[in-house]
Amino acid sequence: MRRFLFLAVLLFAFASSAQAQNRYASIIVDADTLDVIHARQIDAPRYPASLTKVMTLHLVFDALDDGRLTLSDTVKVSRKASRTPPVKLGLRAGQKITVRELVQSVAVRSHNDSAVVLAERLGGTEARFADMMTAKARDLGMQRTTFKTANGLPHPEQLTTARDMAKLAHSILTTHYDRYHYFGQKRFRGVKNTNALLHSMPDIDGFKTGYTNASGYNLMVSAIRDGRRQITIVLGGASGKSRNAHVRDLVERGFDVMGIVPKSTAPVLILAKQNATTTVLRGAHNRRAPQSWAVQLRSLSSEAQARDLARALAPDAKIDISSGFSGGKPIFHARLSDLSAQDAKTTCAKTQTKCWLIAP
Repeated sequence: MRRFLFLAVLLFAFASSAQAQNRYASIIVDADTLDVIHARQIDAPRYPASLTKVMTLHLVFDALDDGRLTLSDTVKVSRKASRTPPVKLGLRAGQKITVRELVQSVAVRSHNDSAVVLAERLGGTEARFADMMTAKARDLGMQRTTFKTANGLPHPEQLTTARDMAKLAHSILTTHYDRYHYFGQKRFRGVKNTNALLHSMPDIDGFKTGYTNASGYNLMVSAIRDGRRQITIVLGGASGKSRNAHVRDLVERGFDVMGIVPKSTAPVLILAKQNATTTVLRGAHNRRAPQSWAVQLRSLSSEAQARDLARALAPDAKIDISSGFSGGKPIFHARLSDLSAQDAKTTCAKTQTKCWLIAP
């Protein structure tokens, strides 16, 4: 009997170790060059857990931008939302709460009931909102991500990858940088942010923790040092403490690489935003027709400004928008292609914005 028990314990330990190995994935993205500078199992399917809430808030921020919501709007809590399992704010059915409080509740304390209230406000039902989340994921080039809940509570079909989570983080930083501060808010109603590294590592200024039994300990962070920004994702940590230590090491490693590797010799896996869709390129050439020139308008403050300026300068050109960071803040570039040599030179001459001529 003792021998049987001993073997059972060994088998359980082996299975647990194997499960932990199968849950792990990590990625570091240099947010200035958009190079992937560290990659481990970045396209393997993983459970997002509460990293899901970053997409929930992305859709909320979209709605704030287009006027469907305001931060001062009050939302009534449904019976379903009030019955959401912990971790939760403890909302009661029929209670009213502002969108601002709900956003902070989700971003800072990862409250599951608050995420459902926001989902029902925008989607009618959580299931319809989850469909909206998945559609948004496709728009961002997150081809391996499917959402089924607004809060990341366990669902066998709710899957993502480390690479897709990096795309999501990048989209928040570039399209909703003005609201990114919610992810770096250190307290909500007097209670600390679930991301302990916010309190102990000054370079880290935001993003999100996550945990379920199936996912392990997840963490998405962004960090800035000397005006350079990175995005780091770890999925499937064995414990909160070991995950935090690992992320701390990865952030340091990322900054080391960003400081010593010339851009010309950096890895060629690139996250790029084209036509408002974040996609993955691998050393692909920008193919243009023979004798087709292009120009690139550099370092504009918003995607809308980049697109509007490009259309004003050359309404018939093909326009692609890309984004990066300067001094830790997002900047946008517009590439106008399919131009003649003369049109390209004339376009640059018409603007005071930084403008690069790109020959065929």
